[in-house]
Amino acid sequence: MAKTILLTGANRGIGLELARSYAAAGWQLQACCRNPEQATELKTLAATHPDRVRIHPLEVTDPQSIAALAAALKGSSIDLLFHNAGVSGPKPQGFGLIDRQAWLQTLEVNTLAPFYLTQALIEMVAASQLRIVAIMGTVLGSITDNSSGGLYAYRSSKAAVHMVMKSLAIDLAPREIVVVALHPGWVRTDLGGPAAPLRPDQAAKGLFKVLDHLTAADSGRLLSYTGEELPW
Repeated sequence: MAKTILLTGANRGIGLELARSYAAAGWQLQACCRNPEQATELKTLAATHPDRVRIHPLEVTDPQSIAALAAALKGSSIDLLFHNAGVSGPKPQGFGLIDRQAWLQTLEVNTLAPFYLTQALIEMVAASQLRIVAIMGTVLGSITDNSSGGLYAYRSSKAAVHMVMKSLAIDLAPREIVVVALHPGWVRTDLGGPAAPLRPDQAAKGLFKVLDHLTAADSGRLLSYTGEELPW
């Protein structure tokens, strides 16, 4: 029986490359994005793999949108719930320069959304064979690694979702659900910028490999796309 991944932010960047990787590997892909009608490359992928790829509209900060997705998937199982959707936050993000509402919106997308979506879909994850929840983290959310300051909204939202991941790992351990945060590297995306050394497909390939070799001992960890455990 084919394994199933539910992937948010599947329409571009690393998310799109992850979608391609999992579809090519024979997984059933529940691909979520805010505006499916505008997701040209994702729709092409679905047309190429009509038996494997299904596209869902999802606004990760909207409770009604989350509820609609859960209803559409009722009775199914999710081996890997991958929270990839995220935002870089407002510009600028220096001291004294951040828009308050934009910072709150960053927290909504990057921190709260993975928690509430996990909560809505957890029975489907628990019913699967692999039982994995992955959250896109980043070394920029590492307090230990922060030697350059700035990026207050983005850094704080990712540090916070790392803590969400850690608590989920503890709370869901009795159900044998593995929960991890993943650092994709510095990637040439809208978020990472043109100077980044990694292509999205390179990051996706690394993340795929890390998730493919995941064990229960990894639950609660922040892992790089290379498999290295990173400090908090």
